[in-house]
Amino acid sequence: MPPASDDAALPLVPPPLLKGRGTSSNPANRFEHQHSVAVDDGWGSALEDKPAPKTTVTPDTSRTVIARNDSPDIPFDQSLNPYRGCEHGCVYCFARPTHAWLGLSPGLEFETKLLAKRDAARLLEKALRRPGYRCQVLVLGSNTDPYQPIERQERITRSVLEVLAAFQHPVAIITKSALVTRDLDLLAPMAAAGLASVGVSITTLEPSLARTLEPRAASPQRRLDTIRQLAAAGVPSAVLASPMIPGLNDHELERILEAAAEAGATTASMLLLRLPLETKDLMEEWLATHAPLARDRVLSLIRQTRNGRLNDPEFGTRFRGTGPYADQLQHRFRLATKRLGLAKRPWTHDTTQFRPPPAPGDQLSLL
Repeated sequence: MPPASDDAALPLVPPPLLKGRGTSSNPANRFEHQHSVAVDDGWGSALEDKPAPKTTVTPDTSRTVIARNDSPDIPFDQSLNPYRGCEHGCVYCFARPTHAWLGLSPGLEFETKLLAKRDAARLLEKALRRPGYRCQVLVLGSNTDPYQPIERQERITRSVLEVLAAFQHPVAIITKSALVTRDLDLLAPMAAAGLASVGVSITTLEPSLARTLEPRAASPQRRLDTIRQLAAAGVPSAVLASPMIPGLNDHELERILEAAAEAGATTASMLLLRLPLETKDLMEEWLATHAPLARDRVLSLIRQTRNGRLNDPEFGTRFRGTGPYADQLQHRFRLATKRLGLAKRPWTHDTTQFRPPPAPGDQLSLL
């Protein structure tokens, strides 16, 4: 006989581990009024193996594609993200909570239910042709990766770059993917004109850690190879040693910077782990699953750098943290980048070359 139907007394069923996914959980987003959990009712139905979810891609019907910000601690004013959600599945991703705005879960649905802005190139061109548009560096990948796996088929990032190249518009790209080298035919000429740069994020050099922390991103070695290819093509590249997770990967900081400098990176940045909203619970679950012996120490160190909390959203400190541990990490970063020649200021992109090309039907200029 199954147990009595007192749900509070029924044992919760933990989500099964899913190979190639950052999380197996699908927590309800913060805007929902009802939450559900799986329990073992005695019949075994909740314990049955279910097929792993497949990635689905839905058209995003946004009417604009340039996002603008006035944050005092972000060094750019405008960005474009070709995709919502990210198949890379990085469990720590600060962008996960944005999926809740779509009525989706910041958990597994963030990495399996993706939205593609297939009209991005047309909308971008329309925005760049507006009489009042003021040219500033456009960042691709500020929220989700523009070269995540679905870009191979969708080619939205490629089409956006084609527009930027035609308009001689400066661009800075942030990615974890080796796929960016596919577009060297566009990026190399733009870089030669001072119009393009690429930041490659390297969180760890340990393949086993990367496989669970960032399951569908390029391996650490492929990211280093990507920096080499960018450097060989004359495209300025930065290494983003981020996020640094206290007690988990921060011991690798100097090794990451050394490997990137050897590969050809010319500058570097570092951000401390951020765990906004639902990301906190997902990170705690990941630690309990993949690093149970380090879990308590990692969480304690995070709190030491975040004023006793797991996240500090304050401008000025949210990216670097506070307290002795965070200060020591910043000191190590400064010493290493100075020693390796990576302490240079980020490149200056040339905004003076911006020229909208003639649109179909336009009268040609006599000058």
